[in-house]
Amino acid sequence: MNDVFVGPAIQTSGLTKTYSGVDALSDLHLSVEPGALFGFLGPNGAGKTTTIRLLMGFVRPTRGTARMLGFDTWSDGVRARARVGYLVQAESLFPELTGRDQLEFAARLSGSTAPLRSRLLDALELSQADLDRKLKTYSKGMRQKVALIAAAQHDPELLILDEPTDGLDPLIQRAFEAHLLDRHAAGRTIFMSSHDLAEVDRLCERVAIVRGGRLIQDASIEGLRAQHRRRAVVVFRAPVPVGLEIPGAELLSTEGSTLELLVDLDPNPFLTFLATQDLASVTIAPPSLNDIFAAYYVTESHAS
Repeated sequence: MNDVFVGPAIQTSGLTKTYSGVDALSDLHLSVEPGALFGFLGPNGAGKTTTIRLLMGFVRPTRGTARMLGFDTWSDGVRARARVGYLVQAESLFPELTGRDQLEFAARLSGSTAPLRSRLLDALELSQADLDRKLKTYSKGMRQKVALIAAAQHDPELLILDEPTDGLDPLIQRAFEAHLLDRHAAGRTIFMSSHDLAEVDRLCERVAIVRGGRLIQDASIEGLRAQHRRRAVVVFRAPVPVGLEIPGAELLSTEGSTLELLVDLDPNPFLTFLATQDLASVTIAPPSLNDIFAAYYVTESHAS
């Protein structure tokens, strides 16, 4: 592999793409450090796919710039893509090719060998007999496996994944996640967009959230958790008194002697109150990425 580039693995400045007078992406400033496992999130139509297409040099920016590994993705896209692994949509694979031929074709495009192919075939449970079959005979999940292997088999310095585990069963999904964590530990940069927020929560250290073509948040997941309320389940030893008010928390639901609440960022009033009560149990959990994303989604929807 070429010498590792020193600088942001991905950097955009004012990146904008307009179609028919409408901004699909507007003024995106983003920096992804080398070796990061970075999540790129947003609802449908947020600008995620447009961003990835701009990064890969498939479309030209209306304004602004995008760079991967130091190369401008439009004016120097060939050199940029030579050091990148990109997950193509499974539907874009060539149906008349065998799985093996598709992987060989991808290896030739990357201009390198495929040192991780055997490991990925084992992890994703694709046999040599499977590779001898034409892709048109594959299920959706099998085509997704081939697309993932084609993107990652040459151990790229930067791996760009859009919905990587779509169509995979849970065991295979976890096997691919283990592969990503292994390559992350080896210093590779991984930029992934996924609707599976639990997957992003398990893997990523930092996320950017886009909505309506604009960046609304870029932070570490731990930093985001610190900004959002925790969810608590409180079980009393007796039925909850009618009209009970608990300071420092928002009541979500009541069932018998059990309350579900959102705890304020300052938990002290809530904890002080609980210390005066006769309780069976208390569980306080950090907000999941799904909770955090939903909060931004609702906030931005109301703002618009």
